[in-house]
Amino acid sequence: MIEYEKLEDSIVGFYKNEVTVKHLAESVEYSLKAGGKRIRPILFLAILEGFGLELKLAHYNVAAAIEWIHTGSLIHDDLPAMDNDDYRRGKLTNHKVYGEALAVLSGDALFLDPYYFIATSGFPSVMIVNLIRELSASSGSLGMVAGQVIDMDSEGKKVPLDFLKKLHQLKTGRMLTFPFVAAGIIAGKEVDKLRKIGVTLGLAFQIRDDILDVTADFESIGKTPGKDILEEKLTYVSLLGLEEARQELQKNLEEVKVGLSSLKSFNPTEVLKIVEQLEL
Repeated sequence: MIEYEKLEDSIVGFYKNEVTVKHLAESVEYSLKAGGKRIRPILFLAILEGFGLELKLAHYNVAAAIEWIHTGSLIHDDLPAMDNDDYRRGKLTNHKVYGEALAVLSGDALFLDPYYFIATSGFPSVMIVNLIRELSASSGSLGMVAGQVIDMDSEGKKVPLDFLKKLHQLKTGRMLTFPFVAAGIIAGKEVDKLRKIGVTLGLAFQIRDDILDVTADFESIGKTPGKDILEEKLTYVSLLGLEEARQELQKNLEEVKVGLSSLKSFNPTEVLKIVEQLEL
């Protein structure tokens, strides 16, 4: 069973116990403790358990590394130069509390520290190299960062659905694919199938986010709703309309369920529970 207290200790403990620059640690902790469902690290741990692995500290540390990069991306996304948001997860954004300079550096720390954490995890050297390669490809110029750039470039433009799908797969999808691939690398099983499932779930997650931007209120999503429309961002809702976007979400979630059920020697129960939480 996933020990959620141990997961939180891995996510926050490094900054609380090892980072000696206190105002940096405080700023990072603020964003890490601001809430969120921890869907990425929990998916990673649930997949490992699905393959029958007993969870160890090293697994929780990889899970923490995933959450660090995600949180760092949120800090940077909220900056005035990017989305200029005042609230995230129902609380003031990092730069509103600690200033822009420290917010930038806190995001930098959360992007870089994961590689130290994984490199010192105690896994075999080849496994560490594979995990770091995949994490870099998922978060950097081949993944999340590239997607963010394309997203900015696409504001106010009309583009084909295939282009939007590629954008979402890079911006959000790659960092949701990584938990699947990382679990496959550690378990030594089904990496290619897991990658495909992760890509599909990542797309579903972003479609869901597009839908919530126009249907949910501040209390539900913890940030300012309707900003995608105001900023003329490219979304599934703006391109297809709300109802068709809902259909695309459900179609992708069903594909994920089928994919999970096809994995060999895998108990999909806990992962399916997470997937079902994404249904609207």
